[in-house]
Amino acid sequence: MPTLLALEQISKRFGAVVVADQIDLALAPGEALGIIGPNGAGKTSLFGMATGTLSPDSGRVIFDGADITTLPPERRCRLGLARSFQIPQPFGGMTVFENVVVAAAFGTGARERDVYAPCADILDRCGLSQKANRPAGALTLLDRKRLELARALATKPRVLLLDEVAGGLTEHECTALVALIKDIRADGVSVIWIEHIVHALVSVVDRLVVLHGGRFIAQGEPHSVIKSAPVQEIYMGIPADA
Repeated sequence: MPTLLALEQISKRFGAVVVADQIDLALAPGEALGIIGPNGAGKTSLFGMATGTLSPDSGRVIFDGADITTLPPERRCRLGLARSFQIPQPFGGMTVFENVVVAAAFGTGARERDVYAPCADILDRCGLSQKANRPAGALTLLDRKRLELARALATKPRVLLLDEVAGGLTEHECTALVALIKDIRADGVSVIWIEHIVHALVSVVDRLVVLHGGRFIAQGEPHSVIKSAPVQEIYMGIPADA
């Protein structure tokens, strides 16, 4: 199977804390991969190393066959690698539409006036059309998360990295968000999703990996991984002999 994004023998530590210990991870074109693990396991650090906001101590990041380990984040973004953040970080004083326009123009290198129409389409798709002229800082949590997705989509990603986009949402809001992510996948965008809301995650992803102690302790079909003894004990807090 071809690989679109790969982390090869990636290692990273912060003092005595090891967040990645020679990790190998591969994402195929069109695949949706889920990552779970305890708080502090290093999940977000993996995203940082994939997108260039954090440098690995060793190892390589490969995107579409090219070594991008030393490329800055903006270069990776223009190649088609985009992410959302666990805590939404919009430009609060700018409107929702302006936030998406900035992402589109900077992320693709297009002229601002050329991205107005596609940005309007993205806002409609993300359920934000009626709030296009509202200051981003005034949005609800759900709408800030939708805006995070809209800004990432505006960069025309081939791979979209989602960091706990369902956290803090109601069940109804979570259902709406899952539907949007499935729609994004249907367009051929590959997805890696870090999430603690496991039922939402397994409804979308093809494959699930579990990060603990800087290593993947389980991976495979999502429901099988969730039911495995190591995951039940380490991630869910259920003793293996329960």
